[in-house]
Amino acid sequence: MTRALIAEDEPLLAQALAAELARAWPELEIAPPAVDGEEAVERTLAEAPDVVFLDIRMPGRNGVDAAEAIVEDWPHAGRALPLIVFVTAYDQYALQAFERAAVDYLQKPVQPARLAACCRRLQELLALRRAAAAGSSTAPGDEDAALLERLRTLLGAAPSAAQPPLTILQAGVGATLHMIPVAEVVYFEAADKYVRVVTAEREALIRTSLRELLPRLDPERFWQIHRGTVVCADAIATATRDDAGRVQLTLRQRPERLAASRLYAHRFRGM
Repeated sequence: MTRALIAEDEPLLAQALAAELARAWPELEIAPPAVDGEEAVERTLAEAPDVVFLDIRMPGRNGVDAAEAIVEDWPHAGRALPLIVFVTAYDQYALQAFERAAVDYLQKPVQPARLAACCRRLQELLALRRAAAAGSSTAPGDEDAALLERLRTLLGAAPSAAQPPLTILQAGVGATLHMIPVAEVVYFEAADKYVRVVTAEREALIRTSLRELLPRLDPERFWQIHRGTVVCADAIATATRDDAGRVQLTLRQRPERLAASRLYAHRFRGM
């Protein structure tokens, strides 16, 4: 039995999508809907559905953030990631990014013919997975690798206004303002509404989000390795991949080890 989870904060829209899915794909088992991005992530990781329909705009954590968390925190070793379909009210221009990045997408209001085409695509992909599991020539990890690549494309698709690169960070501690050269930073770590800045000798908090900070960092020098972690490439001493494909990094100037998620482990393919 193929199982699906719908994440939609509008109950009537969730009911409507479930009803249309039941008509287009009668054999599909549809779980009770998740009402926001946080619940979508928690239940997907716990229940491991085959397909997840994620609304792009949800309170708390949006659909793209939820997809990123699902990929990064997927706990089921040896089991394929769920196929992710984005549901969006964005206009046609914005949809071009989703068409390149998602397994599929649906535009609100969802049209029966478009949903039927989406279901056929999902069924074909699931059939390929079953064939791979049965020992065909299709590599079991091919679709997962494709999903990771599409999600990386989507996360980098949104254009940001050009801003000068940062050279100095200002971190306030009480009445004192500390000036931290970006060149000295070993890694950045998201900490609620702040970013933790870690150098070889000190730590500080700056009041910004990692998403706002990233466009002002040199992408060749600072690598995102997790949705909440950005590390200076020069500071990486070793990268070790375990049997499950997870990557652990050791640092030249710090004792802690950093984990690189599946979404960003492609940086270490040469291992």
